[in-house]
Amino acid sequence: MEFNPKTWWVRKTAPAAATGPADATSAAGVSSTTERSTKSSTKQRGDAAEDAALAHLQAQGLRLVQRNFKTPGRGGGEIDLIMRERDGTLVFVEVRQRASASQGGAAGSVTRFKQQHIVLAARHFLLRFGSEPPCRFDVVLLQGANPAKGDPSSGTSITWLRAAFDASATS
Repeated sequence: MEFNPKTWWVRKTAPAAATGPADATSAAGVSSTTERSTKSSTKQRGDAAEDAALAHLQAQGLRLVQRNFKTPGRGGGEIDLIMRERDGTLVFVEVRQRASASQGGAAGSVTRFKQQHIVLAARHFLLRFGSEPPCRFDVVLLQGANPAKGDPSSGTSITWLRAAFDASATS
């Protein structure tokens, strides 16, 4: 049998389904398959949303410093985009996408807990600087039928919230 990295998990669960109890193993196999494909498509939508947000911010004159900065270890935070304004301000950007406005939409998903993790990651990122540059925390919201494309004709909107939250407000 030839190894295919795209389908390794299907082949890995198939023999277990044949040798184990029919109900439990096949349910686990289906669950595993569904979970992996959902994670993959969610990741793809997130990456596409970040691409759309990045293009929007660059069109507004910001320059990309780093993408997907993560703190080391568990329990830290991640910053989707780190950008720099023309005046030198370092901008930490959280990108959120939602297909509809139900349950608060994209803006409602930037909770206080999420803000705390972004601030933690930003503080970690700033350790590499001798003196702290001016900073702010922005949020880019993508909302509509196909938020990742950012195409206004499809009913998708991109909203850039400058200074969406403050580091001192999350303490």
